[in-house]
Amino acid sequence: MNPEPQALAAMQSSPAQAFQAVPDRHGSNLYTTDSQLQPLLALYLPPEVNAHLQPHLERMGALAGREIDEWALTADRNPPELEHRDRTGRDAQRIVKHPAYVEMERIAYGEFGLAVMSHRTGVLGWDGKLPPLAKYALTYLFVQAEFGLCCPLSMTDSLARTLRKYGEPVLVEKYWPRMTQLRFEDQAQGAMFMTEQAAGSDISNTQTLARPAADGSWRLSGDKWFCSNPDADFAMVLARVEGAPAGMKGISLFLLPRRLDDGSANHYRIVRLKHKLGTRSMASGEIVLDGAVAYLVGEQGRGFVQMADMVNNSRLSNGVRSAGLMRRAVAEAEYVARERRAFGKALQDMPLMQRQLDKLRIYSEQARTMVLQTAQALQRSDAGEDGAYALLRILTPMIKFRACRDARKVTGDAMEVRGGCGYIEEWSDPRLVRDSHLGSIWEGTSNIVALDVIRAIKREGSLPVLRDHAAQLLAQTEAATDFKAALSASMDKASALALRAAEEGGDRLARAAASGLYHCFTATAMAWEASCTGSAERMRWAQLVLLHRVLPRDPLAAGDLPEGWTR
Repeated sequence: MNPEPQALAAMQSSPAQAFQAVPDRHGSNLYTTDSQLQPLLALYLPPEVNAHLQPHLERMGALAGREIDEWALTADRNPPELEHRDRTGRDAQRIVKHPAYVEMERIAYGEFGLAVMSHRTGVLGWDGKLPPLAKYALTYLFVQAEFGLCCPLSMTDSLARTLRKYGEPVLVEKYWPRMTQLRFEDQAQGAMFMTEQAAGSDISNTQTLARPAADGSWRLSGDKWFCSNPDADFAMVLARVEGAPAGMKGISLFLLPRRLDDGSANHYRIVRLKHKLGTRSMASGEIVLDGAVAYLVGEQGRGFVQMADMVNNSRLSNGVRSAGLMRRAVAEAEYVARERRAFGKALQDMPLMQRQLDKLRIYSEQARTMVLQTAQALQRSDAGEDGAYALLRILTPMIKFRACRDARKVTGDAMEVRGGCGYIEEWSDPRLVRDSHLGSIWEGTSNIVALDVIRAIKREGSLPVLRDHAAQLLAQTEAATDFKAALSASMDKASALALRAAEEGGDRLARAAASGLYHCFTATAMAWEASCTGSAERMRWAQLVLLHRVLPRDPLAAGDLPEGWTR
């Protein structure tokens, strides 16, 4: 018996009417759609630099929103492979990268010069060296699509900086030109080989040995357990000089070229590549050094002190990358909440969703502010400004510790907004979640980096400098008197806790102290930014940072902002 025509029509139309495509933000420009980034860059960058960068930021935003995002998904699904011989049977070890990954390298290294921007003039057509924030702003956009490649970019950048700072002039003269080429085809990539099975975070237990050679070079022998970008043209390596004393004083820093002067391969092998939770697009491997030719960098026996400069730059880069991941995750959640309807409403109009999005935003915006503040401190430090190094020295581990941990939560919670589709690998959400766990592990786990915040307080006198900087920002902030008083009082309490953590036996307080300083400082800096840019939204987020992440509150209370903060 055939159904009635009206019933048949209803059956045919009902699925179409009920169907609602999953909101897809792919193709958006990640710069022009970011309402906060543009006014903040105008605040932090010199006007002429900001104006010059605008077309490049728009170009990067467009690429990250479409092509780089597509390449990143492809490269994540097709990780690099290690080949030990060529097809003729010759020993010719190489890592084969997917063409999608190479295209991303071409954009990051070649078109935008992200690895050389801080070391030479003429990048992006700028007559001079661009400030660090230019590099980090572009990286902040790039990493919203591709995280893995940003590790080699950072190491290449940091290696060049460390060589220039500590290397003998003859060594710099020999290798510097290759490290700072503008053309992608001519550029050398960098890496750092520190991690060993016996050492881990305890660098003083490094077992790799260095023996002097007659020609003034050194020969390295030993195993390096976790080496990202293992086929890089150059690597900074920590090794113990044969006969040197035990402990950190026996560790020296060496430059290891992949190829010798005659073009032959240096004497080390990549044993295998790692199968990682995230950053699958980028190769990480294990390396055996068998009398590899290397060159001493800086003073013998001060290897870790010198390597720390490279590590700290990598830590800052980790913070930038985590900030970018959070921004991408939050932007995706906001888009879904705006476009998706349920129970007759857009998700963003539902009070509970509004509350959850706000919680995600404050983590993300704290990290963004720390990127801006730390990049500014780096520029001032490199210029030799009084107190700037001490400020940089504490801001760097602060962002590495807190932003990298926050990214794990934000990416996971933001994925939930998309629902079941957010769990599917066709979307960016799972990749963001997987990649987010890297930041709090590489270049120092959370405990190590929290202790480094305390070390900056004890060795560099960084706490008074941080407090003075926060006080200057607060003095320039137009906000409710009660809120400013709360910011000031909270910074006092966080500083008191940090001083306790710096006392003998206070290590157990390091994480709480580092978090407290991060939250209080970012709330203050965000309020200053809001005041300078006229953003009521940013001021509210600054208030929420203090309310949700600093002040004691009753978990069974409504948790509204104090009335005095908004008057």
